[in-house]
Amino acid sequence: MGVLIGGSGLIGGTLAHYFKTQTSANIDLRAPSSKKLSIRNAVDIRDYLKRVKPDFVINTAIANIGSDSQLSLEVNYVGTLNMARAAAALNIPYIHVSSAATLPTGENLSEEDCLSITPQLNNYAKSKLMAEETLQYMYQNVGLDYTCIRLAVVYGEHDHKIQGFHRLFFSVADESMPVLFTKKGVRHSYSNANKFPHFVHHVLNNREEFGGETYHFVDKTPVELADLILTIRSYLELKSPREIYVPYSMATFGKKTLELLLKGLTRIGINGNLPPELMFLESFYKTQTLSSTKLQESSFVDPTPDENIYTKLPELVVYYLNRWTHANLISTYSEAVLHPNAMSHEFDASPADLLKSVHQDSTSPFKDLRSE
Repeated sequence: MGVLIGGSGLIGGTLAHYFKTQTSANIDLRAPSSKKLSIRNAVDIRDYLKRVKPDFVINTAIANIGSDSQLSLEVNYVGTLNMARAAAALNIPYIHVSSAATLPTGENLSEEDCLSITPQLNNYAKSKLMAEETLQYMYQNVGLDYTCIRLAVVYGEHDHKIQGFHRLFFSVADESMPVLFTKKGVRHSYSNANKFPHFVHHVLNNREEFGGETYHFVDKTPVELADLILTIRSYLELKSPREIYVPYSMATFGKKTLELLLKGLTRIGINGNLPPELMFLESFYKTQTLSSTKLQESSFVDPTPDENIYTKLPELVVYYLNRWTHANLISTYSEAVLHPNAMSHEFDASPADLLKSVHQDSTSPFKDLRSE
């Protein structure tokens, strides 16, 4: 039995679904809500883990990337520290999910590459980097059995928040990206959420190999940002964004202008915020690719080696367009993309005719449920 922290997110939710439905082993993975276990509260952590006595702990919890310093510190660092202290005391494996935000820009970055901890780092990167450093220290000094897994740009279904890659996708689908806020040749690594649970399961079953180690869990081939955006545009049959590259200086000027505008609007009672991903605007213009060599050379076998962000795009397009359309978040794409069924079309265009049709043909009781 294991405990999962952060089960409501994309990565946490995918892990919970995998251990519940896709494993032959009888593994009970508990994902307590923040009401039962707050990662910010050391007493909650100690009491809960003492009561359930898990065999392992997985921590996918993060504060929102735009959070202030206190929340980032409490969730991303102090929460991680307290979970690790509890795992060390119980002598159980601790799987920590980290981020490429702890790495510099550049190509083919290894697990040993990392940023220096400085006050200038944003709260998210600083807190995640500090967590990595402390876990390594605890491994060396108090015997913590941990594995740190760094993710890059994550993609997958069932993300209830519009963030990261899905924020980019949403901006294209909503036609709110008229031009390309990047430059030619900028590439990034991507992490497949659906494959991730398979790796975590393997890591838990092979502690001698993976204990005390950091791994980059990324697709083998990096992706050019501009090409990905234009591919999404093609799938959605849209005309924008145009293939016009906005210089970084112009993009930062526009960002600062919008920040000043929003600040002014708050004085008359109108609240608005820029997407927190814009704190990483510089990364849209700089390549950051993570080496997958260590992962490829490990004993882990990729369950779907040919699957990547491009092969998943058709599924992602249908899934998120349906989701965002039902939530009335977008309406500007071609409906042919989703191939809506006739009943859905009639519901939108001629509900009276649909009602008449149902009354004529589809109101008889289900025959297979009739009592003999």
